[in-house]
Amino acid sequence: MVSKVAIVEFNGDAQSSLKQALKLIGNIDDLNTKERSVVIKVGVFNHKAKTHSTVSVVDAIVNSFNRAPQIFLAESDNYKGTGLERLQIWKKLFNKRVVPFNLSDDTKTRTVKIADEEIGFSHILSKPNVFVSTHVLRGYEKGSILKNLLGLIPDAKKARFHKKLETALLDAYEAIGRIDLAVLDGTYTYHGAGAVASALRTKTNTLLVGRDAIAVEAVGAAIVGLKPEKMPLIQEAMKRGLGEGNIRKIEVVGVSFENLKEKIRQLLKASKKK
Repeated sequence: MVSKVAIVEFNGDAQSSLKQALKLIGNIDDLNTKERSVVIKVGVFNHKAKTHSTVSVVDAIVNSFNRAPQIFLAESDNYKGTGLERLQIWKKLFNKRVVPFNLSDDTKTRTVKIADEEIGFSHILSKPNVFVSTHVLRGYEKGSILKNLLGLIPDAKKARFHKKLETALLDAYEAIGRIDLAVLDGTYTYHGAGAVASALRTKTNTLLVGRDAIAVEAVGAAIVGLKPEKMPLIQEAMKRGLGEGNIRKIEVVGVSFENLKEKIRQLLKASKKK
């Protein structure tokens, strides 16, 4: 089956844009059921920075799973604070069905091997639960959708995995049984990572969505000027057979890939002149 990635542009209406993107990739009827709870892993390193999916995009993801009995917005502790502290960014979405979940507080775990370490992963990360990864569109060679998986490790001292990052992230990907839906939030495009990225961002109002997380990562990287064929994370994922990272073999639907790439290049060029 050919991996498909949808690219849509929007003007503040994330709900209809995500709905359009899901339609372009064939919808998610098999994921949106009364029998399966949903875990949405938001990527937020520092709740005081801006480099995370917007409330409107996460709300759109939540609404796409209108049949799910329970939706967990998940994060874990790090040295910037607890998972629950950082999840407060999306507190307006919380209700009886949509709940914040700190992976670091879960005592019901199963042991998995991550980069040769035995780690206790939260029970909500197991199938049949649906797993969604959402992060921002950014020019960071270590990834976004896949880099988000480092937050599945419950202890706060995750930096020890940076020397073996690709292995750790892909071990985590395999441990959860795959990412079922990847949503790159391109409301803004961030040019780098960390504090630099927060300071240098460009409004792009774009969503990238797909069922193959490796393909979404590759297309997102290429759009911001990176070369997926030179990114160890994507290449190792392909070697493991986890998804398609070759841009020429990915079916990109919706907005023109080349047009968007050029648009973002021009916007970045203009922002650097300011």
